[in-house]
Amino acid sequence: MPFDPFDWIDEEARRRADAGLVRTLRPRPAAPGLLDLASNDYLGLTRHPDITAAAAEAARTWGAGATGSRLVTGSTALHAELESELAEFCGFEAALVLSSGYAANLAAVTALTGHGSLIVSDAGNHASIVDGCRLSRAGTAVVPHADPDAVRKALRSHEGRALAVTDSVFSVDGDAAPLPELADVCRSEGAALLVDDAHGLGVLGDGGRGALAAAGLAGGEGIVTTLTLSKSLGSQGGAVLGPARVIEHLVNTARTFIFDTGLAPAAAGAALRSLRLLRREPERAGRARAVATTLYERLTAAGLTAVRPDAAVVSVRAPSADAAVRWAADCRTAGIVVGCFRPPSVPDGVSRLRLTARADLTEEQIATAVSVVRRTAPVS
Repeated sequence: MPFDPFDWIDEEARRRADAGLVRTLRPRPAAPGLLDLASNDYLGLTRHPDITAAAAEAARTWGAGATGSRLVTGSTALHAELESELAEFCGFEAALVLSSGYAANLAAVTALTGHGSLIVSDAGNHASIVDGCRLSRAGTAVVPHADPDAVRKALRSHEGRALAVTDSVFSVDGDAAPLPELADVCRSEGAALLVDDAHGLGVLGDGGRGALAAAGLAGGEGIVTTLTLSKSLGSQGGAVLGPARVIEHLVNTARTFIFDTGLAPAAAGAALRSLRLLRREPERAGRARAVATTLYERLTAAGLTAVRPDAAVVSVRAPSADAAVRWAADCRTAGIVVGCFRPPSVPDGVSRLRLTARADLTEEQIATAVSVVRRTAPVS
């Protein structure tokens, strides 16, 4: 029998199928034919004519790609403007734009830690944070979800450099981290605090300035935040914000910045235009939160089990992984696209539908979404 070095993949595929965990790519059409409650386009900007025009203008001016790493040819005036305006808008001294939010988290976690240091990471943190911890060569303590006392205990067990890291809004259930309490713990224990505000920017804080601004912590001593440009700003890319010396340190040490091609000019131009639009229309942030609250209230009133949203993510529990997949498929058939989260994407092992609110949803669309999710719900 000939040797097949990949025959183990077939067994892995069978195990995934038996567990109801098979994932498939589903290319979407250019013209949206279904009501979208699955994307992270919280402010409804990804198709906004001003934003798409800015992307096209940037591509025509600067070219289709960045052409190289940020330290060689990949930095443009757009990148510099975006970094300056992001830092000012969010209340930090400086910012650094990278090619994705994932790359931003890897950069921040690895560059701010290293051998001999300690990372204290929330059990519900995003995979990019988890991977940053693995790559950092630091000791990592994974603590119970949203538990400042557990963070304090872990920090007290270590002498030397330490970093606590948390999502601001957790992507699975949409609940918010106790940022003021975490900041107090880090301050008292001499640790830095890194907050991934991917799901807070554009939704929380005055005019969408983010979760740290909402908590009164923006620009605080010992605090660094990461962002994504692909959610509320409707574009692509990520950023790290913090003290100027931290950003300079990342420029010199963060491998996902130094060795990665810079963010495409079209994405930088679109994100910059979105940020400026949000300044002009700050009410979009409150609208996204209001839509999420309405979805939650109507779904729970219909007898479904949902988590009260702290931002724009509404999580609705499903009885099993298979039931969640069928439920999402039935919603699609009825004209609504929703997210479907199953293990290992969910750390608690509980499958659920994940609905994302958008500031541009109409009352009719909200009512339709609630009706479809309720009508297609599986029997527990």
